[in-house]
Amino acid sequence: MIVFRDPSEVPAGFGPSVVAIGKFDGVHSGHRAVIDRARVDAAASGARVVAVTFDRNPLALLRPEICPDSLVGVDQKLRLLADAGVDATLMLTFDRALADLGAREFVEHVLVGALGVRIVMVGSDFRFGRGGAGNPDLLRELGPEFGFEVDVVDDVRAIDAGRRVSSTWVREVLEQGDVAAATRLLGRHHAVRGEVVHGLQRGRELGFPTANLGADLEGFVPAEGVYAGWLVDEGAPGEAASEPRSSVRYPAAISVGTNPTFDDVEVRQVEAYVLDETDLDLYHHVVEIEFVARIRGMVAFDGIDPLIAQMTDDIVRVRGELS
Repeated sequence: MIVFRDPSEVPAGFGPSVVAIGKFDGVHSGHRAVIDRARVDAAASGARVVAVTFDRNPLALLRPEICPDSLVGVDQKLRLLADAGVDATLMLTFDRALADLGAREFVEHVLVGALGVRIVMVGSDFRFGRGGAGNPDLLRELGPEFGFEVDVVDDVRAIDAGRRVSSTWVREVLEQGDVAAATRLLGRHHAVRGEVVHGLQRGRELGFPTANLGADLEGFVPAEGVYAGWLVDEGAPGEAASEPRSSVRYPAAISVGTNPTFDDVEVRQVEAYVLDETDLDLYHHVVEIEFVARIRGMVAFDGIDPLIAQMTDDIVRVRGELS
């Protein structure tokens, strides 16, 4: 997938394109419905599928006091869009200049001028341009003038709840630790991604060495607790090799919390014990940790022996969830 960071980077004559626009936070099943429709339309017309999105939630600039935490980081979003079949992504920096750009100017300079759009795909609640003045109706008005069509994609709703699939809903279930529900809404396991850093070595002392993610990880961290999941090792940043390095996937028991038994961790951290691996060196590697199921909540134990007994039982349950 080609990635552009500014409309000026798009080469002349890049189009025609079918453009899907949105925040794409989480690239959940509702987002992929828009992308899937774009892929069908693009195949029929010989056009490229392009996602236009932002490097942050616009509320981070416009209303930071109510801006929610993002489900995924920029790198995660780009990977997910590529996996969804997008040919190119225009990742716009949402700064004051973009916020002040009028809706018509956005259409003329970004969609038409840079991308040569033929079909614009949006959700029914899509807003764009200064003050959120742009909406699907305005796109339909401008379409004949600039030579593009507009396709508004219906919401994807969960059959059992009758509720629209949204990033807000995914955040709600993750805040409750219900990563299985998040999987159903996302169509994949929710994940966080970051570099493995040195911790307090507590897990190694207890016989369960863990890979600790740094505080600047990407992705929404679910509720405190112990989870079954997977650790995907992507290797060290900047690692050079004569052949591309394939990522390695390991079953893992994942802990999210502040280590209440020892009460020596000030901020919530994510760490993963790779099953049956005691000498695995992942320091400074970038890893993605996928959450499959919640095993239990986080509790403080009265001593090391009860903690080790519980961790041993956790491993048995993790194996069961991943088998």
